[in-house]
Amino acid sequence: LQFVSFCRENQLSIAPLGVKESHQMAIFRIIAAILHLGNLEIQSERDGEACSMSSEDEHLNHFCGLLGVEQGQMQHWLCHRK
Repeated sequence: LQFVSFCRENQLSIAPLGVKESHQMAIFRIIAAILHLGNLEIQSERDGEACSMSSEDEHLNHFCGLLGVEQGQMQHWLCHRK
């Protein structure tokens, strides 16, 4: 709810700059995805050399949905360097 009011307030600020509404929505989607990424539950494994996360994590689901990426691949790349 706070994010929705953030978007509405900033939409009024961005519009006079000539940013198209579709670009504004893309910006807000990216910001929302970053906020969900910060809420992911990541568990450290093997003395910090690896990690894992639940595929049921609601923030992971929202993050992937907002960015339009496949959840399994994102889960892999968030936990592996290669």
